[in-house]
Amino acid sequence: MPRRRTTSSSSSTAPSAPSAPRNRTPQPVRVRRRTFGDFVKAFLAFVVLAGLVVGVPFALAVTAGWPFPGGAPSLDWLQREITVTTFLHILTVIVWLAWAQFTACVLVEVKAALSGVGVPGRVPGSGPSQLLARQLVAALLLVGATAASLTPGLSQLGQSLEGNQKPSVAAAQQTPGIFAQQQEQAAATANALAEQAGQAGQDAARADGGSSAAHGDTKYYRIQPPEGRHHDSLWEVAERHLGDGRRYKEIFELNKDRVQPDGSRLSEASLIRPGWIMEMPGDARGGELVEMPDEAPDVSEQVQQQISDYAKSGDHAQGSGGGDAQVSLPEQRPAPTPANPASPVTPATPVPGTGQEHATPAAGQEGHSFGLPEALLAAPLLAAGLLGALGRRRRQAMWQSALGAVGGRRGMEPPTPTGDAQDVQDALLVGADPEGVRLLDRSLRGLAASLTAESRPLPVVYAAWMSGNGDLHLQLAQPAGKPPAPWQQGQDQTFWMLARSDAEGYEEAETAAPYPGLVSLGTMDDSRLLLNLEAVPGIVSLGGTEADRAAVFASVAAELATNGWSDRMTITLVGFGDDLTPLAPNRIRHLDGFEDLFETMSAETRQRRGALGAAGHDSVLTGRTGPAQHTRWAPHLVLLAAQPSDDDALRLAELAADAGRLGIGYLVGTEGTDLPGAAWEMEITGAGRLLAPLLGLELDAQMLPAAQRRAVVELFTDADPGSGPGSDPEGGPGRPANAPPFLVDISEQGRPAVYARLVGSYEIIGLDTPDGERSALLHEALALLLLHREGVHPRVLSSALWPRGVTADVRDALLERLRAWLGSDPDGTPRLGTDATGRLTLAKSVVSDLDVLRSLYYEATQGRGAGSRQVRGRLLTDALVLVRGPLLADRPEGRYRWLTHEIVDAQLPLLVADTGLALSEFHLEKNRAEKAIEALTAALRTAPADERLWHELLRATHTTGDPGRLRALAADLVARSGARGVPPRTEALLDELLPTWREGVSAAG
Repeated sequence: MPRRRTTSSSSSTAPSAPSAPRNRTPQPVRVRRRTFGDFVKAFLAFVVLAGLVVGVPFALAVTAGWPFPGGAPSLDWLQREITVTTFLHILTVIVWLAWAQFTACVLVEVKAALSGVGVPGRVPGSGPSQLLARQLVAALLLVGATAASLTPGLSQLGQSLEGNQKPSVAAAQQTPGIFAQQQEQAAATANALAEQAGQAGQDAARADGGSSAAHGDTKYYRIQPPEGRHHDSLWEVAERHLGDGRRYKEIFELNKDRVQPDGSRLSEASLIRPGWIMEMPGDARGGELVEMPDEAPDVSEQVQQQISDYAKSGDHAQGSGGGDAQVSLPEQRPAPTPANPASPVTPATPVPGTGQEHATPAAGQEGHSFGLPEALLAAPLLAAGLLGALGRRRRQAMWQSALGAVGGRRGMEPPTPTGDAQDVQDALLVGADPEGVRLLDRSLRGLAASLTAESRPLPVVYAAWMSGNGDLHLQLAQPAGKPPAPWQQGQDQTFWMLARSDAEGYEEAETAAPYPGLVSLGTMDDSRLLLNLEAVPGIVSLGGTEADRAAVFASVAAELATNGWSDRMTITLVGFGDDLTPLAPNRIRHLDGFEDLFETMSAETRQRRGALGAAGHDSVLTGRTGPAQHTRWAPHLVLLAAQPSDDDALRLAELAADAGRLGIGYLVGTEGTDLPGAAWEMEITGAGRLLAPLLGLELDAQMLPAAQRRAVVELFTDADPGSGPGSDPEGGPGRPANAPPFLVDISEQGRPAVYARLVGSYEIIGLDTPDGERSALLHEALALLLLHREGVHPRVLSSALWPRGVTADVRDALLERLRAWLGSDPDGTPRLGTDATGRLTLAKSVVSDLDVLRSLYYEATQGRGAGSRQVRGRLLTDALVLVRGPLLADRPEGRYRWLTHEIVDAQLPLLVADTGLALSEFHLEKNRAEKAIEALTAALRTAPADERLWHELLRATHTTGDPGRLRALAADLVARSGARGVPPRTEALLDELLPTWREGVSAAG
């Protein structure tokens, strides 16, 4: 019989494997209604049950009394005469026992129906009593719901569990909280009927199964979508089209473990989904059945193609193994942990790692949002990655400037962002969840290390869920055995779960990142979904408008480029309007069009296939971790924002046929919902919902809109050492340094009203000590404001002081106490004010020693000291005297965690080193070597790792003419270098100043 040509690339390259799922929408079909006879049967069953369970004991109690004795029996009872009354009493007890046994049977059957555990347990000695109870309960429940029809899917993820889940396969695969109680009863009813009719069904299968082909051509049935409370079931399909519901097992055996259009498989007779295709026995009859596609002109081409593809996955294809890659995303995840109703605090920013951090302000806080980008507030993992990468970029810029890599720029003061860039930076500070990133990274690396220690391969992971209570759930492509401790098996064999408390016990593991391709797509309820793009068996398509698609693509690209759970990767962007390269120049590359992409990826695909074969690995996972840890197995993720033509899409589908095995992932944008060769199809709506109907996904999408995307790129561009406003495009040395954000009047008239010492131990001069219980919080808030003279957003302040969340009234109360503590200037101006953007600012009368230190250095090098040697020496000396140690040296444990987002810990050593170098140069101009050595030694106490200070100290010591002193300094420097050895430039300087320094080191060793 001729077949239509399929558009799936897999059909051309591997004919024996089932084609990739087409993800079509199920076709509506006629639904059978309940008849009047069904309701009559249910009513009669109810009457009989009520009479037997309630009427019998009532009648016995009235006529014969209760069976329990009034007191303890005596020996005289055994000597009494046996009379008719005695026999009646014995018969009454027997009737009571029979009633109790029947009632127990009813309870067992009802419990099984309500809990959905499948076939109920047997009551000892029940026999016909339990069969009667089963039939009565089944007849009663069949009115409420269809037997054997549950339709689990990802759409039910995140719903709360109404009842207790049972440790059976059927119960584990149900999606909690979506279906009504009658639907749960229906599964148990089907199992009860199946048990009752099992033998008859087997006989029918033996009688009819072998000759089904002789009754007619192969026919197919498409599972109907639910209508109201009615859900389709194999029992009803068999009843309608085979004449006997007990023949449902024949349908099950014909379709067991075959790949369905959505990529999943039929594993339990009671677990079917709308849109699935069922091959029917040859004697099936009915208008809803479809014969082979070419003989069914009334069926749409989409359904014809799906049936044609499904027909190829029969018994002849079961052993090919090609279907394993088509396993769908997880059908469920554990129900979210309910909030504690007794808790008096509603957090303004929920606990980090929950997936909805900072997404919604607390009550009363909405009016204080000041327009911060909500998209970044609701993306904690993306925000943490961007914030960490931005901090590294700024530190790199400072060090390159300090070492002269960029001529003329001092770089200690990065440009202060304004406008949208400032809002985006504040949103990153509020939304970031670095702890969640750290736990995710350690958990995944710890899993890889444990499996390596057990000589077990890494399982293929399709997705990960970060649940509301901080637990991590991995969805495996297929069962992989028992997970290593402390991991546990989840709701079925394809889920591995790690509790947050166990994740916190993980230490750093010396192993490669096992799943660097995980990327956040969005949230459902209080859980966040991360899809492993490199493991998807083919192409993932994303439909929607161009702007919405671009927002999703930008979010995916930004998180992949900056996340903390991958070591290295390549991200290829095609069709992007904005250049995202500044986020990660070593990871991101842009290509002009599809031809460039196809040429590049064809070469890499061939190279990876060859490398895998030469190394003897079946996939990149087996080579990424373990003893080898080949760096070439880093993922390559392709984001194609513009829709390819049909021909290009087919070429790309063929290229991506085994991309998951090679560690290559493809995310392709499309204007419609039909991309040839797409394994999984998603759509982004204008309301920000990410939909994948046949995967059951409906998420609040994680997006990075155009305005925020440009602002993020601006932050990174300004942080680049060669592109900031203080840089010199010609590389000349004459350009001024970036001015500090706040300059202090260092004259006698500029004495501040409030002076805080931050460099060294923290102390405040000019204010009374606040209330002891709130002193630490007020001090921390003031320190944050002093380190950000440009202003601090209220939400940034609350997120820094209360990283686990706070209500608006508590935050506002703190701000009022802080205002009252700081007081007002003599002219009545409050020392804590608010600028035009709503950010909190300090008055100029409140300064810190860090402000003074910056101002003294700037004035000495760029102000009055630049033209007066005497003024420069005095200012530099005064500046170095202020240095008493590291920043906030005595900060208490557990506080000031926001400093991890700051670069001031890197700025302060550079500032001190520059001050020491400038003062040393000042003294050496007059040949005062000892003074220069004294200044350099003082600077080294705060900046011991600054190589420039050691170089100048060696030169200054050399000018003293004391070889022994120089040798001692060289030996001290070598000892400090440790196993790393002396840096090359320092080694060259020692060779110049002290050629015999190696002999001294050898003698000392």
